[in-house]
Amino acid sequence: MIEYAIKHPDKLGIALLEHVEMLIVIMLISIVVTVLLTILALTSETISRLLIYIFSILYSIPSLALFAIMIPVTGLGKTTAITVLIAYNQYILLRQFIAGLNHVEQSIIEAATGLGMSRIQVLLHVRVPLAIKALFTGLRLASVSTVGMATIAAFINAGGLGSILNDGLRTMNIDKILWGSVLSACLAIGTNAVFIQFEKRIYIGSGRSLL
Repeated sequence: MIEYAIKHPDKLGIALLEHVEMLIVIMLISIVVTVLLTILALTSETISRLLIYIFSILYSIPSLALFAIMIPVTGLGKTTAITVLIAYNQYILLRQFIAGLNHVEQSIIEAATGLGMSRIQVLLHVRVPLAIKALFTGLRLASVSTVGMATIAAFINAGGLGSILNDGLRTMNIDKILWGSVLSACLAIGTNAVFIQFEKRIYIGSGRSLL
């Protein structure tokens, strides 16, 4: 296993870099889409339930099946993988974002409104800081899920660490299988740890801003 890494550091490095790039792109776009959908969901309880219901159905579809469905539209490769994984993330993120924002006590919202704050100001300066833990829980879950599903996306030529794992399974190369699995697991653990640190820093900062 070590010998393979010494002989092929470029292959492992490129695959890891591709995986990280996909993760960053997917999470950035997912957050933007979720923020927009969350704002829409907060306008109506019916819209909120409908959005979560739609994405829960989508999330229940196996990833390989959804990749196959999207291939005629977006083709093989990263575009299909990114599109599908953004859609999957909406269920995790939207549910957490809506739940976190709705769990802020109504009395606090009413007090902020009584001070003359607009709905947007209440959302940005009161509800979001108080719901920061729930928001980051969603981000952590979505990011770890993305790392795993992006590995499966190698079966549609999306690249990343899954290409090492897939090639190892195809050729029965134990070294490739192990490195693909180990690096994917390490990336998931590392991503989770990064979000935990961000959560602690922002939670502390938001707590001070409310004092």
